[in-house]
Amino acid sequence: QQLDFLRFPLGGLPKAEVRRIAELAGLRVAAKPDSQDICFVPDGDYASVVRKIRPEADAPGKIVHAETGDVLGEHRGVMHYTVGQRRGLEIGGQPEPLYVVGIDANARNVLVGPRRLLGVSSARITETNRIGPLPEAPLTAKVRSLAKPVPVTLDGPFGDGSETVIRFAAPEFGVAPGQAAVLYAGERVVGGGWIESTEAA
Repeated sequence: QQLDFLRFPLGGLPKAEVRRIAELAGLRVAAKPDSQDICFVPDGDYASVVRKIRPEADAPGKIVHAETGDVLGEHRGVMHYTVGQRRGLEIGGQPEPLYVVGIDANARNVLVGPRRLLGVSSARITETNRIGPLPEAPLTAKVRSLAKPVPVTLDGPFGDGSETVIRFAAPEFGVAPGQAAVLYAGERVVGGGWIESTEAA
């Protein structure tokens, strides 16, 4: 019902043509870069926004090896780290490259480990939203904005706010709770939801 009122006035125009029209109209945004920071964050300083809302996220804590439990160092606040991150951990001298494999915000611990610990076989997604009926075509999912869609299957109902599990055809890396999962049939978006939890590959 809601789709009957939806309009996409630029839907049939290539991006270059839209930019040309905007330039002819004298709009300052005509040359604005495609990739933008969070719109409500002044000067790209997201840390100041998080600091106001959740000051405890900026408190220092321990960097802990996920397999051994060894404390490898201290971090400057969990809000500065993301699953899959490798650079900026300041724990050099390790026998192998280490990545952020988890964040325990309550204990203020950043968990690190080898890349293989980032592999995920499935993700439970909540608050799912479906755009029309699910097609018979194979589905893919994107779980990071710059990632390519990867083949998935669904295990459970999908849409109307339900919870379901997406199973990856091959281990997917850098999947973290709180991220969006967007499902595609070819190039068409068929729906999505929020990643609640993951299962290691």
